[in-house]
Amino acid sequence: MLNKLTKEQAIDAFMQCNTSHRWCERMEQSRPFSDSQSLLEKADEVWALSTKADLLEAFEGHPEIGNVSSLREKYRNTEKLAGHEQSGVNTANEDTLQVLAQGNNDYKDKFGFIFIVCATGKSAEEMLQLLQQRLPNSRNEELENAAEEQRKITQIRLKKLLEEKA
Repeated sequence: MLNKLTKEQAIDAFMQCNTSHRWCERMEQSRPFSDSQSLLEKADEVWALSTKADLLEAFEGHPEIGNVSSLREKYRNTEKLAGHEQSGVNTANEDTLQVLAQGNNDYKDKFGFIFIVCATGKSAEEMLQLLQQRLPNSRNEELENAAEEQRKITQIRLKKLLEEKA
């Protein structure tokens, strides 16, 4: 399990779940974990300590929703754990994908980071609706929203990592 990995291996494993270096280092330093629940709880505790820079670094570790090619090209280290997170986009119609892509551009232009949403189980239409609901928000509101979505994504990836290491 994660407790038995070297420091470098543990940081690499955590990096597959969240690309904030500070979060990964703090998680590695928090070992050993008594069980999976304590790991998941510590992940949330450590995430809550994140600075704006930590948040933005973690957000950079994501492909843009709707840009499936960037999922393959960028951040290959998260590919195994992130592979099915955007599966709802794979079945979307071309019009929805185009509007989603434009919405992502608008979001990034306004807030300075990509739209982060826990896409697991969501269709492209649902993600588009969420994006459109969040576009009117302030940057601070969106940092909070994106941080919460990142927390959910990290939890999902940690659970997959635990299954993989079991």
